[in-house]
Amino acid sequence: MTDTTAADRLEAALASLDPSARVQAAMTAGTHPRSEYIPVLVAQCRIEPQFLVREMLTWALTRHDADEVIDRLLVELGSRGAQIRAQALHTMSKIGGPRVWPAITSDLLKDADDAVARVAWRTAARHVPAAEASALATTLATQFARGEDDTRRSLSEAFATLGEPARPQVDWALATGGPYTRAHAAVTARLMDDPEQTYDEALAAASAGVKATRPAVLD
Repeated sequence: MTDTTAADRLEAALASLDPSARVQAAMTAGTHPRSEYIPVLVAQCRIEPQFLVREMLTWALTRHDADEVIDRLLVELGSRGAQIRAQALHTMSKIGGPRVWPAITSDLLKDADDAVARVAWRTAARHVPAAEASALATTLATQFARGEDDTRRSLSEAFATLGEPARPQVDWALATGGPYTRAHAAVTARLMDDPEQTYDEALAAASAGVKATRPAVLD
């Protein structure tokens, strides 16, 4: 009879149908990290349906050797599965370090899946070197007016995180964009002017400022 390893036991625990059991398994793996747990945790990220469990998997991975984990996550970024790409980016953002920014490609910033793009924008804005912030803003400006409200909120918040280095790109969108791009850029400019505002407050202020209806700004 073959002896089971610690990784085998973790994999079995993560296969439980009970989300609370999966949370506990991931918590235990993070509390007592071992290199052999890394591929098991990353594999579970690919298929885990519950947000809270995914968050615990990310936490567990941050407790392991950063370079080993990022080596695995870089492979995941090339996956065809949107959840895999998004979770890999999210986990890398939590780990941090100099390897995060180079991993965020233009393809990820323009990913066809809104959830992946939102994580890419947030991660990029937090980890971009100062010298490359303007170039990042130029790429992000191509995404104005994209998607539903959650996606537009994420883009505006990424610009607010970048701050003044991104101002010329917002001004450009305000001056040259179509009506929906200008509307989204106006909300973004309000949020940059006062980062303490919520997106919804900036949206209301921008709508009032241009005497537009809420649907015109949103759509």
